[in-house]
Amino acid sequence: MDASREKAPSAQETFVQMAQAAGLRGRILVTLGLLILARFGTFIPVPGVDRVAFAEAIKNSPAVGFLDIFSGGALSTVGIFALGIIPYINASIIIQLLTTALPALEKLQKEEGEAGRRKISQITRYIAGGWGIIYSIGISQWLQKYTLPGHQSLFFTVSTVIALTAGSMFVMWISELITERGIGNGASLLIFLNIVAVLPKSLGDTFNLAQSGDSSILTRTVALLAVFVVMTVGIVFVQEGTRRIPIISARRQVGRRIQRERTSYLPLRLNQGGVMPIIFASSVLVLPSALASFANSAASGPVSQVINKINEFLYPGTPGHVAFYVLLIVFFSYFYSSLVVNPVDMAQNLKKMGASIPGVRPGVATSKYIEAILSRLTLLGAVFLGVVATVPTAIESGLGVSTFKGFGATSLLILVSVAIDTAKQIQTLVISQRYEGMIGKD
Repeated sequence: MDASREKAPSAQETFVQMAQAAGLRGRILVTLGLLILARFGTFIPVPGVDRVAFAEAIKNSPAVGFLDIFSGGALSTVGIFALGIIPYINASIIIQLLTTALPALEKLQKEEGEAGRRKISQITRYIAGGWGIIYSIGISQWLQKYTLPGHQSLFFTVSTVIALTAGSMFVMWISELITERGIGNGASLLIFLNIVAVLPKSLGDTFNLAQSGDSSILTRTVALLAVFVVMTVGIVFVQEGTRRIPIISARRQVGRRIQRERTSYLPLRLNQGGVMPIIFASSVLVLPSALASFANSAASGPVSQVINKINEFLYPGTPGHVAFYVLLIVFFSYFYSSLVVNPVDMAQNLKKMGASIPGVRPGVATSKYIEAILSRLTLLGAVFLGVVATVPTAIESGLGVSTFKGFGATSLLILVSVAIDTAKQIQTLVISQRYEGMIGKD
């Protein structure tokens, strides 16, 4: 198909390339196959659990609903993939924090090249395995009172820990394989899949509630759906929003030709971290519930009381949970922004290319200028993420429509952001196929 190199691929060209280009088609099939495999694991049960009694006990728990959204319902059904990708995300957070604090890890990441990144990935896997064991022990202790007759306590604990940890490691392997050989970020796509898996039930319950005959319920449900639509539009605008910093390239001579000054721009996204600050913050908030369930069964005295107090303070829906959630989102927004964009490197690259920002001296002044703009943009993006994560949920509680329990604006933000990022990666692959086709014709 003939296409201009300067234009973004149209929908028709994208679908044609997805169907005809072997490389792109292979990546899509690998991604779909691995995502289907990940869904199958949620239906493989952990042995020895009375699922009817467990489901009855947790059906009105907002904490379980919050956790269940990231496992695609595997937690409420006690599947072997109940932990999902959460241990791997927590391990990634720890590694990224340690990389900025420990010179040895920073050297591995920046100076050792591909070998260093492989070592960091291996360390991340080990930490994820440790988190998987910790979470599995907590869940196994929590499930003790829901075991079927004839299952010994020690055997049940050991088998549950092995099953849940192995399931978590398998999910981690799937996410890495998607990132390497498929399309998009594996961890984000797995969370996207889990959210989509529970969405039909929430929508079905909402429509049943709207058809109950009560006009006030119908009005409140429509109002809530309108809020979600408005938030979706806002998310798209913010995710696509950029600040364009003008750049002037100096006049220079190449052979006998003199290139004139060219004006371009340096794009800085309003939300540099994308969906990752929300995912990181949500994963951190899972920890108090896991520790509380373990403390109630394995610990006693002051330690158990302190952990339970922290869990009560951070229980989903409480003011403490909302405040801490917003603070975590702001923190991870700035943290992830510092990982994605380095103003010093950006200023040095501009200086090497003979480019500069009008009115700003090259070098240190340019890096400070970019850092100041980036800081303001990150603050605006973090505030928006905090609003998206908290306000619609408060509106849902105020309207009294609880059918979206577990699926809130946070989930909506993840869905929209991951869809946008994956679509952009597909477009990038289509453009690369376009260039390969042009080279082949030449």
